[in-house]
Amino acid sequence: MRFNFFALALVLAAGSASAQLATPDPDWKEADAPAPPAFRLDRLIPLEMARGALRYGIDPTSVSLGPDGIVRYVMVASSATGAVNAIYEGIRCDTAEVKVFARHNPDSGWIPAKDATWRALHDNFPSRHSLTIARTGACLGHAPNRSAAQIVRDLRAPVDTRFNN
Repeated sequence: MRFNFFALALVLAAGSASAQLATPDPDWKEADAPAPPAFRLDRLIPLEMARGALRYGIDPTSVSLGPDGIVRYVMVASSATGAVNAIYEGIRCDTAEVKVFARHNPDSGWIPAKDATWRALHDNFPSRHSLTIARTGACLGHAPNRSAAQIVRDLRAPVDTRFNN
């Protein structure tokens, strides 16, 4: 009987602790996003995306982890016909949200996003690339990965070795 009570207490304590980790900081303030960094197509880390005609990749030199806990990066989508689209976005791991800061136009460069609002990672349609980035390197549960360098290592790593270094 004691063992069952103890086990129940551990489960309740773990549930309470995990709920606290998922609660966003009420005093959190978003830092100004740095200007979108330059990107190069020849160094992209490919993202494995289920279904779709586009290929997605992250420029590893664009990955940053801000003092506000936002993981920012340039994501590039390219088609088989050679069309290339790039966006500068950020993931807020503690709230599972994504925000587009700028879009790249091949003719005029970076254009700030007019609709720069935080959206749920799970509602990021038509593409789910942000959720893939969060799950494969940017976030450790409801916290950002340890550093920009670690995020890049985990994005490059085979699935079974991510988050182990």
